[in-house]
Amino acid sequence: MLKVVIWELRNRLSEHLRMVRGGWEILITDHCKVVAEPRQRKKVSVIAAYPALVRHAQAGKAGSGVPKRPETCMRARPCRHPNVA
Repeated sequence: MLKVVIWELRNRLSEHLRMVRGGWEILITDHCKVVAEPRQRKKVSVIAAYPALVRHAQAGKAGSGVPKRPETCMRARPCRHPNVA
């Protein structure tokens, strides 16, 4: 594990990112306190992350959020407030 001060990280950001991609663990410190710990992003499938949502979508209970009939969407209505012209 490597501890890096913010100013050093800023000066050599590309190098430190390569180290993180290579599997190194880095702690970013500010005034001797750890403020961040960058990590490699884990690849998670949608099925593993949201199994209930996938089941609902397969059963037809969940959708993409796009209306099936666009004409049923809410339309902008004129203001009917008496004080507004």
